[in-house]
Amino acid sequence: MTMSAPGGPFVHPALFYRGDQEYVAGTVPFILGGLEAGEPVAVAVPGNRLALLMGELGSYAGAVRFIDMTQAGRNPGRIIPGVLRAFADAQPPGRVRIIGEPIWPGRTAAEYPACAQHEALINAAFHGRPVSILCPYDAARLDATVLADAYATHPHIIDGDRQWASCAYRPDAIVARYNQPLEVPPGVAAITFSGPELPAVRHFAVRCARELGLGGVRLEDVALAVAELTTNSVVHGGGSGTLRVWGQDRQVVCEVRDRGQLADPLAGRRPAQREQAGGRGLLLVNLLADLVRLHTGEEGTTVRCYFAC
Repeated sequence: MTMSAPGGPFVHPALFYRGDQEYVAGTVPFILGGLEAGEPVAVAVPGNRLALLMGELGSYAGAVRFIDMTQAGRNPGRIIPGVLRAFADAQPPGRVRIIGEPIWPGRTAAEYPACAQHEALINAAFHGRPVSILCPYDAARLDATVLADAYATHPHIIDGDRQWASCAYRPDAIVARYNQPLEVPPGVAAITFSGPELPAVRHFAVRCARELGLGGVRLEDVALAVAELTTNSVVHGGGSGTLRVWGQDRQVVCEVRDRGQLADPLAGRRPAQREQAGGRGLLLVNLLADLVRLHTGEEGTTVRCYFAC
């Protein structure tokens, strides 16, 4: 693959496929080309696709890192730090190849905006790095809006034997489009807090989550995520905030709103550096939650995290 993204050696094409045959034809040469060039290769796709590619690769499969994206990438905000950067940063200097399929049929309407923003933000996260990330899209089963967004988030498109530069490439526009206000369901109670109330707010969230059916280590995840978000509100969000907790589609939803403004769209999506003293809160929330939705604007910032029961 010789194409390059605007801005240097980073390569990020979308692969449109229809059925297993086209999937294999578009992905296996990419993998084998990387192995032949001595490049580390990772494949992060849904489990059924992993099995298909392992079978096609045969003895070459042992040289590839396989990751089930439905597990590692359930929360799209976790994919850049926990999957893509985790693999790329662990390799010696030189080009790295990754197949990443973060959007598959069955992604929910709540998940999709975060997926689209993830695809757009990959370009900023890897700008200038010698990394090739191929993103397959099931063109036969995904909605037309998803495919249209792929043109905006990927500088190049591959469809069958054709490859071309996308004239619709506008990743910043996708980040902005899906920075949507998050509506609260009717009847959800709110609790306001400032610094002295932080322990009580955390206990309130855990109690609500338990009553909604969450248990075990997941209650610890809620406690830690809410502690990080509410502390961030006090320190960076104007000194106070509002917490809401409710149940939705067999999930516990925790939402924190404050008056802070989040200027960096990659906040929470960069791996923490060893010497980094702070700034890990949103990253930790992404790693804990099954989904994180975020809206930021002049009026403040909302972070909503979902935990499956």
